[in-house]
Amino acid sequence: MAMPDRQVGRTGRFVFPIGLGCMGMSEFYGPTDEAQSLETLEFAFDAGVTTYDTADIYGFGHNEELVGRFLKGRRERVHLATKFGIVRKPGSYERRLDNSPAYIRSACEASLRRLDVDSIDLYYMHRVSAATPIEESVGALARLVEEGKIGAIGLCEVSPATLRAAHAVHPIAAVQSEYSLWSREPEQGLLPLCRELGVSFFAYSPLGRGFLTGRITSGADLGDGDFRRSNPRFEGENLVRNLAIVDTVRRFADARGCTPAQLAIAWLLAQGPEIIPIPGTKRIAYLRENLGALDVELTAEELAQISAALPAGIAAGERYTPEGMKGLNA
Repeated sequence: MAMPDRQVGRTGRFVFPIGLGCMGMSEFYGPTDEAQSLETLEFAFDAGVTTYDTADIYGFGHNEELVGRFLKGRRERVHLATKFGIVRKPGSYERRLDNSPAYIRSACEASLRRLDVDSIDLYYMHRVSAATPIEESVGALARLVEEGKIGAIGLCEVSPATLRAAHAVHPIAAVQSEYSLWSREPEQGLLPLCRELGVSFFAYSPLGRGFLTGRITSGADLGDGDFRRSNPRFEGENLVRNLAIVDTVRRFADARGCTPAQLAIAWLLAQGPEIIPIPGTKRIAYLRENLGALDVELTAEELAQISAALPAGIAAGERYTPEGMKGLNA
């Protein structure tokens, strides 16, 4: 694991090349186990992982509280990222978006309390709402930077135009969007702009919500309470068609002598030093496997072959349900 750390925007802060997404430790991916999750967080820390990604809506605050417990005695060595902007209705996936200055401040204060920290290293706007001009929202975030409550500003799932407008108000350190071998949309404008502006790109769901690992072959492989059961890419004919993507990933992985998950993450890491994948897991075994991607060095020829075999738009089905698509590429 000799790959050098990667810089977060132009903040001067460097982080381990692979981060850890913590969402599934609280909800969305079936039953949760706090003890198991804390063990996984500790394993990640001992393995050198520095970025831990959470949000105020994951488990309605539970995820931030869980990460906060893990942070005790480790805060100085952790790059902590959380998010605001999605307001969920309890007991439902239904939500609204709020990027108003007043809400940003109250959400930040609430996250600081749940995490039990004095400052958040990277604070993301989880989704962009058309109700508030991006300039007003970023202005409010800039004031939180001045006050020391947050270290840097991030945006999630934004269009290039929104990123440019936001960056003109205050430097944006990072963009977080879905990016993987079955979701390559960021290549069409967003990634080039990130490189131009010196903005890091944190890639969530780099394993296609687990699909690219090859461990999911039907809806029966997903437990009760797993939101993928209603995700368009995991349903019916879409799933059948998408299994061909997994077969392609597996073929390349077998030729390389690694697992499909490791190949998918290694491909992402090779797309540029500004990219930091944040695969989520609540199990040590999967985390260990994911980190093994750092030992997979793909040649230029292999990268070209993989990219050609799995072009942008290859996946069947939308990334989310209509409710989840709200605020994407805004």
